[in-house]
Order: sequence, then C-alpha cells, then structure tokens
Amino acid sequence: MSVDPIIAALSGACSFAGLTLPDPLPASPIPLFMEWMGLAATSKTQPNPNAMTLATVDEAGHPSARIVLARRVDAARGYVVFFTNYEGAKGRELIARPEAALCFHWDHLDRQVRISGPVTRSPQSESDDYFRSRPGMSRIAAWASDQSRPLASRAELIEKNAAAERRFGLDPATPRDEQGRPAKEIEAALSVPRPPHWGGFRVWARRVELWLGHPARLHDRAAWTRTLTPATVDGAAGYEGGEWSGGRLQP
Repeated sequence: MSVDPIIAALSGACSFAGLTLPDPLPASPIPLFMEWMGLAATSKTQPNPNAMTLATVDEAGHPSARIVLARRVDAARGYVVFFTNYEGAKGRELIARPEAALCFHWDHLDRQVRISGPVTRSPQSESDDYFRSRPGMSRIAAWASDQSRPLASRAELIEKNAAAERRFGLDPATPRDEQGRPAKEIEAALSVPRPPHWGGFRVWARRVELWLGHPARLHDRAAWTRTLTPATVDGAAGYEGGEWSGGRLQP
C-alpha cells in the first residue's frame, strides 16, 4: 500500500514542541499549522494525522460536517486540498455555496487548528495526478458509487462495483485477499481514468485559529485573518492572499 504523500512530506524533522504559542505571535499562522501537522505525523499518536472535519452548508442553510483527509497543503498560498465525488452531498453543497470550515484536532497532542474560507475546484491536472496515485480498486470504486444517493441494499453496491470492474477489464471472479484486492501485479496493471465527476477542492484560508491546550484550562488560543482577492492560480480559479493580521483570544 502506498504511503500517503502528505504524510510522507510531513514526516521529517519537527521542531515545534512548545507548551504555548510564540510571543510575539508569528506574522503568518501557516508555518505553525504545518509544524503541528508534522508533529502529529512523526509522533504516530494519531492514526490519520491529516484527518479533518469539513463543514458545509446546503442551499437551505442546513449545516453538515464529516471527516475527510487533507491530501495537500500549499503553505505558500495558504490552501488545503481534499478530493471527493463532485456529485455527492458535500460536492453539491460546495458547488452551490463555495465556503467551508475545516477543523484539525490532534487529541493526544492537545492541539486544534480551525481554517475557514472560500472553496474552488482543483485544476484538472491536480485531480488527475492524485487519482493516478490511488490504488486500482479505489479508482474503480470511484466509478461504481453514485455518492450520497439512496441504495436498495449492500448487494446492489457490490453488483455496481462488479460492473465497474468488468468495464475496466477485471474479472470479478479474480481471487482476492481479505481486503478484496487482487494480486498486486493485477491491480497495478489496471488502467482506470479519473471520472469527470471526481476531483479536488481547494479550501483557501481566510481565517486560521490555533488552539493549544493547557491542563488548568488556560488554553493558548490565537486567530489570524487576511483578505483574499480572486485570481487565476495554476490555470484555474483561485485567490491571492493579503498580509495576515493576528492576535490572541481568551480561551
């Protein structure tokens, strides 16, 4: 199984291990955010250190939250990337109302990061590159599932997946391991393109809040904001960020 690229990138040296936020606060919160995520990856106390809560709002104003995995963080521009089915619930909500809130919570490290801001679709090249990195069976499943749509039974989903396997040249009767995967050489040989309804979203940080727990509940908390100006980034819609303005908050 391949190593998640963001975890591999964060698994280097991580120097920040302080019990309080720096004083004075840094001009930008992004380096500390990256340090904290790196610490979560290297300490191996969290099974998915890149897991984050994604909160969206539908057209009626009803909120939804779920856990997704951050697959890339652009520290220079200040955005977080995750991938999903654009026609699923979260995809439809983000296309209708392109604003989101993220929350990373590393319980064993007593640290939390909240990020909110506008959302744009990833350039096709970014979505293509990540889709190619996924295991072959995961790529097939992206074709098989009409995400968030009603399902009559588990058997219906299994049949839809089998139909997708046949479509891409895999015999559903092929022997599998306990995780349902065929032999590595068979899976590696699968040619499965990215579905047009599947791709990435970039959440552009307009506000970032860092929270560091304290045993006496004198938690250290600070927030930064910046202005975002619409711009073309990597050939797609995006934002250019202004200077950050930050300050401490009472816990």
